[in-house]
Amino acid sequence: MTATWLGIEHNDLVPIEANHQLHQDVLPDFEAMQKAALEQGINVNLVSSYRTFDKQLSIWNRKWCGELPILDMQGKPTAIDLLSDQQKMHAILTWSALPGTSRHHWGTDFDVYDRQAVLNSGISFELVDEEYRPGGPCAELADWLTHHAHQFGFFRPFETYRGGVACELWHLSHRTTAMQYEKLRSCEQLAAKLSSSQIAGKSTVLAHIESVYHRYVLNQGTSL
Repeated sequence: MTATWLGIEHNDLVPIEANHQLHQDVLPDFEAMQKAALEQGINVNLVSSYRTFDKQLSIWNRKWCGELPILDMQGKPTAIDLLSDQQKMHAILTWSALPGTSRHHWGTDFDVYDRQAVLNSGISFELVDEEYRPGGPCAELADWLTHHAHQFGFFRPFETYRGGVACELWHLSHRTTAMQYEKLRSCEQLAAKLSSSQIAGKSTVLAHIESVYHRYVLNQGTSL
């Protein structure tokens, strides 16, 4: 199971829509939630679902090298040339997981939006917090999920900002299935995998791996 929680391989995935996969135990509850929401005029559509280690590695490296924007707490791009490597690491971790630590690796977690509401709004969708707040195109979706997602076995692992991962109202996790992978997480296994990878900023990440693990991977924030 080590390879699965780290996003290296997964044998329990099933396809959904054209470009997404979910854990086979998650799919029935997701489809039931999607149907219930649609009956109330809410379109629960996937933005991101299962993601491999290599996919997360690509996201991380492109952010580290400036090919993708690094967002601040307000969802605005940060000038990375003004950041030290340690500051840049924390800035990336606020919104993006280290490869090997993303809950998307498990097929139990996914990001959602209301596709029809976004189309009706005419905005360029960016998956940022303000789009899920009052006045945003996904505000009704966010409110519906707050009241109903738990009825289908889902919860928001990043609903509250504690100084670790930013609040992500769009990120849902299938509680009972995700718990199986949460129990497998290991800082030592993670460090070993990252040591053998081509992750940008490797020396900085590994120098702070224990604090990063508790603050962001376990999302215990800065309360330690």
